[in-house]
Amino acid sequence: MADFAALRRLMLDSQIKPNKVTDVRIHDALMAVPREIFVPDALKPVAYVDEDLALGAGRYLIEPRVFARMLQEGAIKPGDRVLDLGVGTGYTAAVLGHLAASVTAVEPEAELADKAKAAIAGLGLENVTVIGGDLAKGHAAGAPYDVILIEASVPAVPADLFGQLAEGGRLVAVLRKGPMGVAMLYTKSAGAVGNRPLFDAATPILPGFETPPAFVF
Repeated sequence: MADFAALRRLMLDSQIKPNKVTDVRIHDALMAVPREIFVPDALKPVAYVDEDLALGAGRYLIEPRVFARMLQEGAIKPGDRVLDLGVGTGYTAAVLGHLAASVTAVEPEAELADKAKAAIAGLGLENVTVIGGDLAKGHAAGAPYDVILIEASVPAVPADLFGQLAEGGRLVAVLRKGPMGVAMLYTKSAGAVGNRPLFDAATPILPGFETPPAFVF
């Protein structure tokens, strides 16, 4: 059997730290969550490789270094409320549960959402809630959120999501229309949303974001 704890440490040392992820809280959260329990049995041996892993229904467990960098850019604080969109089997929400006060995780594919609920419950993360719903509409009932993460690439960010950001809130997403995408950070200040590019990422497209765009590139 693979030594998953050793593979987790190798992921941190060879993928995460060299990719400008310096926040020790993120290091600790990644070490605390067993990534292998969130992938199909056939993929467990490669759960910690630096690539996107297919979960089914168009969902992917995005590569560790891209996810970790998104966490770093989101600047998640212990008291923050987070909306996590397109969580698949729940790995990203579980990591966020170690960083934020509360996490609302949205996954419209029922089979994946059930797996996410079971895995997160098994880890005892009582501050993470997995729900269904339209990804492009977010979850207005729980707004405002300090941080919103979209867990794959999208052609544009729907306006509804910016409306669910708190003042000073951050939204991190990968915008992609061709072979390569660009991770973007959006911030809300005085009711207006600004944005800046972060880094290139070939993250797979996330189904469910066909609504008219608010921002494009």
